[in-house]
Order: sequence, then structure tokens, then C-alpha cells
Amino acid sequence: MEQPKLYIMNKSIYLLIGAFLLFTYQIEAQTKRLDLEQSLGLKPSLTKTINPIQGWADAQHYIEYDAQTRQQYQVHIKSGERTPYTPPPSSDVEVYVGNNDVFIRRGADDPKQLTHSPDEEEKNPTLSPNNQYVAFTRNNDLYAINVSDGREIRYTSDGTDVIYNGWASWVYFEEILGRPTRYKAFWWAPDSKTLAFMRFDDTQVPMFPIYGSTGQHGYLEQTRYPKAGDSNPEVKVGFVPVGGGNVVWADFNEKDDQYFGTPYWSYNSNNLMVQWMNRDQTNLKFYQVNPQTGAKKEIYDEHQNEWIDLDHSERITYLEDNKHYILKSDKTGWAHYYLYTLDGALVNPITQGEWQVSSLELVDEKNKTIYFTARKEHSATVDLYRVNYNGKNLRRLTFGDYTHQAQVAPDGKHFITTYSNVGTPTKVALLDNKGKVVRKLADSKADDFDDYMYAKTELITIPTPDGYQLPATITWPTDFDETKPHPVIFSIYGGPNAGNVRNTWKGTANQHWANEGIIQISVDHRASGHFGKEGVALMHRQLGHWEMEDYITAAKWLKSKSWVAKDKLLITGHSYGGYMTCLALTKGADYFDYGIAGAPVTGWELYDTHYTERFMDTPQDNPEGYKNGSVLTYVDNYKGVLRIMHGSMDDNVHMQNTIQLVDALTNRDKHFELMIYPGSRHGFAREKSAYDRKERIRFYYQYLLEKPVPEGLR
Repeated sequence: MEQPKLYIMNKSIYLLIGAFLLFTYQIEAQTKRLDLEQSLGLKPSLTKTINPIQGWADAQHYIEYDAQTRQQYQVHIKSGERTPYTPPPSSDVEVYVGNNDVFIRRGADDPKQLTHSPDEEEKNPTLSPNNQYVAFTRNNDLYAINVSDGREIRYTSDGTDVIYNGWASWVYFEEILGRPTRYKAFWWAPDSKTLAFMRFDDTQVPMFPIYGSTGQHGYLEQTRYPKAGDSNPEVKVGFVPVGGGNVVWADFNEKDDQYFGTPYWSYNSNNLMVQWMNRDQTNLKFYQVNPQTGAKKEIYDEHQNEWIDLDHSERITYLEDNKHYILKSDKTGWAHYYLYTLDGALVNPITQGEWQVSSLELVDEKNKTIYFTARKEHSATVDLYRVNYNGKNLRRLTFGDYTHQAQVAPDGKHFITTYSNVGTPTKVALLDNKGKVVRKLADSKADDFDDYMYAKTELITIPTPDGYQLPATITWPTDFDETKPHPVIFSIYGGPNAGNVRNTWKGTANQHWANEGIIQISVDHRASGHFGKEGVALMHRQLGHWEMEDYITAAKWLKSKSWVAKDKLLITGHSYGGYMTCLALTKGADYFDYGIAGAPVTGWELYDTHYTERFMDTPQDNPEGYKNGSVLTYVDNYKGVLRIMHGSMDDNVHMQNTIQLVDALTNRDKHFELMIYPGSRHGFAREKSAYDRKERIRFYYQYLLEKPVPEGLR
């Protein structure tokens, strides 16, 4: 009777001894440390290169890019057979500008020169859907050229230094149409018979001079840049037949104070959906505009108390049935999809709840189903879902506690996900539309991953006094000792609905500072998008307030820990992050010790109309909000050491912002560091970035670590 008990006891001892030996082996195995190049992300470590997936060739084959051969292959979803991928003929046509002229190249054929005006640059050459014409702008007028016979067609003739046809005014390029457009403001109809375009008149927009220092006398680059409260460009929407002729103007009054968003052609080219918004950005309307007559018909009208984002992508998705469209809107306080008829009648919400949709991946019209990504399981992760048009049968298709980047097959029956989290390097898998894993395709985890001792990153939350749980990622020092104080690098952006805390693998570029004993943290505030439009709307008329409140909360939380040095909390960011960094060393100077600010806004009256007024209204309407949001208001509180960097030719956040802050700091005899990068824009030129990186390293060693920069980093 006693022997079995003894056997069980001995077995338990053996299991404990085995577990101990395994643990000891793992500890001993993890003795390799990342060398300097590995810890800076300059040399592979912990992970290995995997072939990225670049979409689908058809429903049965996905496209894989081979990183070694630098070629594309199509891979069969069932057999895994891999064969060279040849793009379809329509996608194998390239148009481009060379020596100021337009060229076209088909496949491996020699390029054909289409225009011959080397002294006048053609811009944004765009092939018509039928591949027969290339549209472009020249000297702010709109043209096209017939590919087959070289005949050039001129659509407009009133372009000047303040009148632009098919070429966007600066504020539209930056804030409305988007930087990827490269100033293009014209759109081919699907049937290639008509071009829609915008005409901009910048006559009343103030000129902002940007000084270029090259040459003996330098020069001025003059940009029509409307700052908050200034006059905006006057805009008209026009249509021209492909063969040329009179412009038909949409029935809008260009003298009205208004904005136009990215337009959308219907599938049958019968009308253009034009997004219209008032100057206050609280009223969004959609109009169907007839390209033959310019007549408009209102089909959608949305009001919000704070503002509406004038998206330049995925606001409207037309369905091929020519009866419906899918709308993306955050009018409930959370971004969701809605099904509408073409005449603007709501059929039903497709998604709803206190979570956010991200992007529409596929519309399966045959089965009346959509596939989309959303931040539903956790605000810091993204998953793929499917749901019926009527909002029923919502199903999560991805798995685990990961952030997924999904690519759905054209028939919706399979998808590929590239996924990771803060503790798991990137993996790739093929799944079916029920969420079942068909095949694991790749794992970037290095074969010797478990041999290394490396710094771990965690996804955490920091509580605020009024009940928010602020998401954060924190990378601990490699040899973390919680009984010792460590310096902290606090990295932020901070803009509205622009959070940067994501549950993804962070690579190894953070490992050097972890090896040096520095804690690295990134925190998102309540208006960063994690709490929906409800949270973002808190910023209305008070930029800088809640961001700073939440960052101070995070700073207090950090400095309450025994493992944080009480005088070595450094905050850093660029653009809006530069603004928050400057605010932290002034308004929040009791909580932050050092800052590195790149291209900061220092007063919102110095930034452009569309972005600034969306959140702040005009300076005339909200003087108190502008005062409270200005870094200069708190400059008397400045302490610590702030390093400011700015490109001398930044045409987005003008160097004027930094100059005004420098003026205020020097007038008060405050110590700070300043670096102007000549010729650089909002992002620094490559040579300047290399120098800037070394200066950042120097700053960290000087103030956080208080020791010389190692030889290999100088």
C-alpha cells in the first residue's frame, strides 16, 4: 500500500529535477549577446529574411517575391508549386517622366518617347484604363497624348503661377488628396472617355517664403501656404472629353468657403461622386455629378459636432451591381461600414459596436459578404473578419494575440496573413475563409533565436486618474535589475487618431539601448485612436491638453517605480511628436528631464488651415485654445535640456516654428541645443540623417548614461 506513494513521490522528484535541469540548460544556452551591429539592427540577428507575399495572381495562386533571386513567383495554394510570375499585359505597361518628357514602356520592349518638350516638365503621367492615352500636367495645365499616333491634346490653357489645372494646391496635396498623389488632381473615368480634374486658384492664399541658401545670393522658394485663419484656394471640379473640347464645370460656387475631397467614379462612368465639406469641417455631403452637364444631386449628408475627417481613401466603395455603395464613417464615435443605395438611402449598418474597422479587403458580391480588417479584439492588434451585407454572421478569421496583415484571394476563399506580436517574430500562413490554417508558409525566427539573451518587449497599460487604460509598449533592459534605477527613453508621436502602440515584433534596433541599461517606452494617449472617435473628439479646440495630461500621467507612473531614475526621463518625437516634446520640456517640465524634438510645431497659428482648423477652429474663433496649445505660452517653465532639429527648407512645418521658440528661449537665457539642417525638408536628407543619428547617440550617452560614446558609434 505504501509503495505506490513512494513511486509517485519519486516520480515527482524526477520531474522537478528534469524541469530544473531544462531551465538551467535554457539559462546557460542563452549566453550569446547581440554584438554592436546586431543590437543596432544593422546586421541580421534573432530573425532571418523571409519572402514577402505581394498579393494574388488569381484565386489559386499567390505572388511571392524571392529575396534572393529578386523575382516574383506564383505559388499554387494546394500543391505549393512555384513558377515564375508574369504580370498580365495591362499591368505590364509603365509610363514615366525622363529628362522632363513622358515615356511609355511595354514589358521588356524599349521605351517609347511620347512628348518632346525638354524645357517644360510633364508631371504625373497616368495611363487611361484602356491603355490608349496618357494624361499629364505641364505648366499647370492638363494634357493627354494618344499613345498610338502621338497626337497631343490640350484640355486647359489658363494655368499660371496661381492657377493649377489637375495639379493640387499645396494644402490639398498635404492634407486632403494625400502625399501619395504627388500633387495629381485628375482622374480617368473607367471607360476612358472622360477626365475629371480639379482647378485651383491660389490668388488669395498668402505666400510663404522659404529661403534656399545655395549659391552666392541664395534664393526664395515661394509657396502658397494658407495658415490657420487664412484664405484657402478656390476650387472648381471640371470634366473634359478625352478627345478635347469645352470644359464642363460641376455646379458648385468656387467662391464658397469649402473643401472638396477625393472624388469617385461610378463603375459605368455615368457620374462622379464628389465629396464636399464646409470650412468648419462639421458637414460632409456627397454629390452625384453628371459629367455631361455638371448638374449635381445630393445623396448623403452627415453632421458631427466636432469635425469629420475628409478621408482620401476608402470613404466610398462602389459595388459592381451599380445599385449600392459601402460607406466608411465614424459618425457613431467608432469607424464602421454602412450599406447605401446609389441614391443615398441607408440599407443597414454592416458593422457596429465600440470597436474600429480598419480597411475593406474584399467585397464578395456573389455571396453578399465583405472581408475587412479591424481593431476589435484589442485596440493594439488588427484581425481579419468577414460579415454579410446585412450585418449578420460576423466572424473573426485570424487567430491568436497577434497583429495580422491579411491579403484576401480574389474569390474570398483563402487569405494569407503576415503576423507577429511583441514577443513573436513575423510569421506567414495560408488560411481558408473559415479561418483554418491550410499551410504555414514562413517563420522569420532565426534558428539560433533561443541561444541569445535579448531585451524583451511587453504590451502594457498605464491607468489614468479618470479611468483610461493607456496602451504602451515597453522594452526592458537586457540585464534588468528592478532594484536599480534606469534612464528612460519615451518615444511618441501624439497626433489625433495617430497612435503608434501596436502589438507587433519590434526588430532589434532597440537592443543596443537595452544593452546599455535604458528602458524604452512608447505610450498612446486617450485621443490616439484606441478609444475610437469618441476619444479623439476630446481634442476639439484644445490640441496639446489631453496629450500632455496623459503623457504626464505616464511620466508620474514611471518615476514612481524604484527601477526608474528620477532625473533621466527623455522624451522624443518628430513633427507632432516634436511639438509634444517641446511642450513636455515647458508645460510638463516638472516631469520630463530631456527632450529631442524634430521639426516641431510650436504654435498652431503657424500651421495650415485644413489640418489645424479641423481640430482647433480658426484663431479668430478660438483664441484661448490657440494660446493654451502654444509652446511659447509655457516657455518660462522651461528646464532640463531640449535638443531641437529642423530642416531649413521644411515646407510642411516651417522652420519659422523653431525660430520663434529659439527666440523665446534665448531671450530668457535658457540652455538648449539647436541643429538646422540646410536644404532638408520635413524629413532630413540622407547625409543629414546619418549625422543626426550620431548626434542623438551622443545626446543619450552624455545625458542619460553619463559616459563617453563607444568607439564603434562615434
